[in-house]
Amino acid sequence: MNFLEQVFISFGFILQMKAASLARLEKRLRPLITLLSPRQVVKIYSKARLDFLAKIAEEPSLPVYVPPAKFERVLWGLHFRGSLMNAAGMFKNGECYPLVAHEGAAAYLGGTGTFNQREGNREPRTEIYLPFAPYPRSGAASNWLGLPNYGDEINADNTSRLERINGCSIGWSAMGSPDYRGDEKLEKLVASLRAYERAGVDFLEINESCPNTTHGKPQDDDLARRLKYLADNFLRRRERILPVVVKFSNDTPVEQVRPLMDLLFEHGYDGVNFGNTSTDYAKRRTFIDPAERALYDFFTTNKARFGVGGGVSGRPLKEDSLLLCAIAVQHLRAGRPAQEFHVIRTGGIENAEDLLQSDAEGISLNQWFTGRWAAFAEHGYNSYRRLYEEYLRLTSAA
Repeated sequence: MNFLEQVFISFGFILQMKAASLARLEKRLRPLITLLSPRQVVKIYSKARLDFLAKIAEEPSLPVYVPPAKFERVLWGLHFRGSLMNAAGMFKNGECYPLVAHEGAAAYLGGTGTFNQREGNREPRTEIYLPFAPYPRSGAASNWLGLPNYGDEINADNTSRLERINGCSIGWSAMGSPDYRGDEKLEKLVASLRAYERAGVDFLEINESCPNTTHGKPQDDDLARRLKYLADNFLRRRERILPVVVKFSNDTPVEQVRPLMDLLFEHGYDGVNFGNTSTDYAKRRTFIDPAERALYDFFTTNKARFGVGGGVSGRPLKEDSLLLCAIAVQHLRAGRPAQEFHVIRTGGIENAEDLLQSDAEGISLNQWFTGRWAAFAEHGYNSYRRLYEEYLRLTSAA
């Protein structure tokens, strides 16, 4: 271990800082960090990410910020306080609900959870746990986490104990566990959805597109059967109003959007999310700053070390998420399903201009992940406030 690596991993006093201050410090240290080898950068950020999330979960609640009333929307009879919320994967075990509610998010989304507890991925050779790499110049990141979570039974039980704060709805993302196969996987997923239903969550998102497990191809031949099974065994047997959204990949070919929507309409699903992280590494590489391509190539092409190469998130997905959602909205307006149905956009959301574009296309909600942490490094716990203020400034100037 060289001197720089020892500094970044071992400086205990850094971890005594508040999360917002720590994020700002990290932003200033990036030029030094990039002097390290790609493997060292991944090692540092993989550990630092876990330490940072633990720290942010421990910090006290903030004064409540509620977005202006003009941003509120009612979807499926639920009140959303705005058009922007966190994406799945940010709070895998239901952490930080009070923080999210106080910051001004439209709603809170936990998970993705699986029926059984999962440790997540570990890089085989050097034992890097939950590999992660940021590309800050590019507004992007890669992760190969592998669905680490406590398991749906524990997460549902913990969620049932949460008290709603100032109208902030709670949703949960769930997925068929990669540790099961065939009908058993689907049976376990139905049991998980039932557990969250009993826990009182306000909406559910089914992840059909995780790139960091052996399952997760939204275009596979088994998709129609899975959607029908879940509709027959859960959707049509719901004991209360509980919207269920299906999340697909941002790599979905545009010609498949309408057939996918028709499947969701037919089986009674309540929404679609485009979408999840990308494994189209060659396409996303064109959006990566030249200074960050060595790290990007190390993470995404060295599959002997990082399994399937991880999922790419952030700005490189911006154009595709908007296009896929725009097509989905057009088909929704033409198809007019019997149930209330909404389109959610995830991928590349980072500023007010992105929300304006989504609104112009008729997209109901937006979720952010990579852009959210970039905003946190700039604005700390005022990220949502600053974004909505910028939205108002842009619309008043138009």
